[in-house]
Amino acid sequence: MTEAVLVRRIAARPAIVFDALVTAEGIASWWGPDDLPVLAAVTDPRLHGSFRVRFRTLDGIEHECAGEFLEISKPSHVVLSWRWTDGGEPDERQTDNISRVEFRLRAIDTGTELTLIHSALRTEVSARSHEGGWAGALMKLVRRYPPAPDATVAATRAGDLP
Repeated sequence: MTEAVLVRRIAARPAIVFDALVTAEGIASWWGPDDLPVLAAVTDPRLHGSFRVRFRTLDGIEHECAGEFLEISKPSHVVLSWRWTDGGEPDERQTDNISRVEFRLRAIDTGTELTLIHSALRTEVSARSHEGGWAGALMKLVRRYPPAPDATVAATRAGDLP
């Protein structure tokens, strides 16, 4: 078994990022690797509650994943079971593999450091495929919360500096 690990900095407090990870509305704003909308998102964000997300990629293929919340600790930690119910990585779907997705959130000066660990994947090829998919999705999440302009830049725009 192998894993994909990604770390991103997001310009929002951990509680805000946490909600984007567990609510249907939040997930619908960033899930999926491409800049296409989520087709459906349903969540029950509580211990052993379920989630299901359906999205389409640029190649026109629809994918659906589902699982349950294994751990949920606002605002710092979420662990999900994960399986493909439609589309997805063939190595995972053919074996009915259930993998694990963990989100760790840590407050930093500029917002939140998010660490995503997708583990218990069947092959290295699958891990790299999931890593690419998560990278695209997390790019959308980062863009959802753009950093505030630097104070010096804001002051210059306002004409407060010489």
